[in-house]
Amino acid sequence: MAAANLSPRQKMINLMYLVFIAMLALQMSKKVLTAFGKSSEEMIAASNMKNKSNDYLIKTLAQSAKDQPAKYQEKYKIAQDIDAKTSAFSKYMEALKDTILYKEFKGKIPPKDSIDYELLSGSSVVDNMFFKEGKELPKVKELKQTINDYKNYLLSVAGSNDIKKNIELRFDTNDEKVGKKGIEPWSMANFEGFPSVSTIFKLDSYANKATETENEIISGMLRGQMASDVSVTNYEAVVVLDKTAFFPGEKVTGKVALGRVDSTMKFKQVIINGRTLKENELTDGYVHLGMPSGNIGEKKVKGKIIFEEKGKDVPLDFTINYAVIPRPNSAVISADKMNVVYRGVDNPLSISFPGVPNNKVSVNAPGLKSVGNGKYIMNITSYKGKEVTINVSGKINGKTVPDKKTFRVKNIPAPQGTVRGESGVIKMPKRNLEVSTVGATLPDFDFDVKLGVRSFDFKVPGQPTLRVSGTRLNSQAKQLLRRVKRGQNVQVYNIKAYLKSNSKYPIKKVSPVIIEIIN
Repeated sequence: MAAANLSPRQKMINLMYLVFIAMLALQMSKKVLTAFGKSSEEMIAASNMKNKSNDYLIKTLAQSAKDQPAKYQEKYKIAQDIDAKTSAFSKYMEALKDTILYKEFKGKIPPKDSIDYELLSGSSVVDNMFFKEGKELPKVKELKQTINDYKNYLLSVAGSNDIKKNIELRFDTNDEKVGKKGIEPWSMANFEGFPSVSTIFKLDSYANKATETENEIISGMLRGQMASDVSVTNYEAVVVLDKTAFFPGEKVTGKVALGRVDSTMKFKQVIINGRTLKENELTDGYVHLGMPSGNIGEKKVKGKIIFEEKGKDVPLDFTINYAVIPRPNSAVISADKMNVVYRGVDNPLSISFPGVPNNKVSVNAPGLKSVGNGKYIMNITSYKGKEVTINVSGKINGKTVPDKKTFRVKNIPAPQGTVRGESGVIKMPKRNLEVSTVGATLPDFDFDVKLGVRSFDFKVPGQPTLRVSGTRLNSQAKQLLRRVKRGQNVQVYNIKAYLKSNSKYPIKKVSPVIIEIIN
């Protein structure tokens, strides 16, 4: 009634308002379509960066499988299989996306970096591919089956329950609750009636989820092996005798321990040559031997150390050979640290002739010098051979008895790069990384070698590599770090390390560190 009394001028004003509101709604709709398209491009870029990280992890596993096949060969095969399955899955999503674009643009797919997403507002192309008269067509059934097959495969190789939960969530194709309609099939709830740009976004999202999940599984395998390496079950029993040859009637004296001696270690039971040792023979992390040496000839000490781990008895068998000999006729030479000598460090040696005073023993070898009381230091940094021979002679009853021993010569092994004292694949917040120190270490190396770092390369996703001098991130590196998003990886590699005690010694290539940013 009121409208009937409006003047022509007022009617014209009202009509202009309606046109304005309609134009505003149309503009907002176009912006939403463009936002979907740009988000899709960002996911493609993120997926490409994660693929590079995955390639690096697989290369790391390949090298580890070559160096330690017993530990890493099977993991490397699994990683290769995951990568192949993920690649096939991503290519399927890309091919399906291209099919949609081909039909939308009438057989002329524009370059991926110049697609006008505002032209992908319709739903008819996807609807005609996936549905007919309210029923699923083979193409959408194939898409669902591809997702389910890939999900089931990932669940079969995933290690932790947390990763399995992520897989279930990321690749869920169960029917969904949709408003008042109740239960709706997954395909219709995700694709029917949606603009084509929405479907393209979802296909790119699945490819991105796939590369992310691959990264989580392979990184988890690496971390799991590192945790396994520090388990007590990976250590061998070691028998250290006071000497390797004894006179008739002497007691065989020495110590039996695990390779990594811990004074707090409590053995549950120790059996040597069939006899269970008493408590007072097991102290300070050692098993103290004391038994008759027996007659002249080759002998064996055989036994078993039993300790408890995670509520279960873990046995470690050991056997050591020794010889009971008449009065000394040869030298006994043993390395205090190991059965090899290393370039670049001082190798401590104990050299003696059983039954011969130290002042009656003469020793000769490259880089060897005496430090007194049968102890020697060998430094063979400049020695080029793969083996070195130590010549020893002792005067027994006025006669000189010669002997010699050959040792293998090795270079110092390749160090591991560290950030905040951690190596391999680690996680930390940006702030912690900004103040952390980059270093290098030689894990399980028997010598107390101090390493320094002169410089390193710093790489963040999507940015050029930055060379950093010193051991901490400089201002430029921190600026790059601030661009990194949560869940992305940064790399510290090409670490230039040196021996603090011998800076001219050429250090092998230092392994890199991958840091996942968690904030």
